[in-house]
Amino acid sequence: MNPLIAYLKLLRHIPAEDEQIIAAYFEAKQFKEGEYLFKGDGRVSREMFFVCKGIIRIMSVNDKGVEVTHFFYNENKFCSILQSFNEETPTPAAIQACCDAEVLSISKRGLMDLYHQLPWLKQVIDNINQLHLIEKVNVRNTYLGIDAENQYKLFTVQQPDIAMRVPLKDIAAYLGITPQSLSRIRKNIS
Repeated sequence: MNPLIAYLKLLRHIPAEDEQIIAAYFEAKQFKEGEYLFKGDGRVSREMFFVCKGIIRIMSVNDKGVEVTHFFYNENKFCSILQSFNEETPTPAAIQACCDAEVLSISKRGLMDLYHQLPWLKQVIDNINQLHLIEKVNVRNTYLGIDAENQYKLFTVQQPDIAMRVPLKDIAAYLGITPQSLSRIRKNIS
């Protein structure tokens, strides 16, 4: 079964004809580790992705040229640069595969057409995105005011699947430390 349909069916009953309509709008795509699903650089995010396999990250490069990971998305998550996608505004942020990934992609136009055909789907996807935004804020807030070693320990407890599957440089960029510092931290707690 289509992973997106299977996920949506956990949230509500979906008639078979609606399943076919939804599946027809999404395109399967594969990305290798390090490839960009979307490279911001002032462009508008015009696709939403559903992660079937792998982990992707929202990232940007700060004014010092250092990569910053804003959040990770693993299986059964929708991902886009939401503000850019919803408001059609340029963004410096990018979406990158942290490991080999398989996603289902839908364009903004396709999603609007799909919402027109299946009005109930808009509320479902909006609710999912709202819950993910709350989750992102709550997770990031747990790191406030604690040192790098304890941030890493907390990260491995809160997101063990991601901690085991993504490159250390991406974790370091998420925690706001250098890869060298993260290597020292990992060595100290081993």
